[in-house]
Amino acid sequence: MARKLTLGTGLVIFVLGLVAAGLFNMGLAYTNRMEFCTSCHSMQTNLREYKETIHYKNPAGVRATCHDCHVPHDFFQLMKAKILAAKDVWGELTGELDTPEKYEAHRWEMANIVWRKLKETDSATCRSCHDFKAMDFSEQDRSARKRHARAEERGETCIDCHTGIAHEEPEEPDDEDGSDDSDG
Repeated sequence: MARKLTLGTGLVIFVLGLVAAGLFNMGLAYTNRMEFCTSCHSMQTNLREYKETIHYKNPAGVRATCHDCHVPHDFFQLMKAKILAAKDVWGELTGELDTPEKYEAHRWEMANIVWRKLKETDSATCRSCHDFKAMDFSEQDRSARKRHARAEERGETCIDCHTGIAHEEPEEPDDEDGSDDSDG
């Protein structure tokens, strides 16, 4: 015998759905906070570097935080980024990244993952604040004006030139066998 859904039961299901969606949204917002991102030991290096950049302190007082640069604004891309970021949390919890030395050992690899993602998305997170179409090239110094105009003409993206803009650019490691190509 099939039961009919009553108005009261439907309303309860609807309200529970809203509560669940609200809690989910609160969780996303919480994990986007800089305090959350930098709460792991391994992120202290990034935090120190970031505090020395124009994205942290500048004449306008505008601050880009971790999620502005590392979390896409599109919902499905955001969810993908959150899932992929779980590996960094796992690395911290399992001890793979829990010391500055261990973090540095993986830094080149991690940086390349971020740079590749930015390249693939045409630096979408950068462009949420910086867009060639919104730039007043005449207000930029001569070098920036020329480079930005040329980059726009060539279809280049932010990360093509600005890999070390918010964090120190990591050293590329020696070859897998430990040798350095400069030895000849």
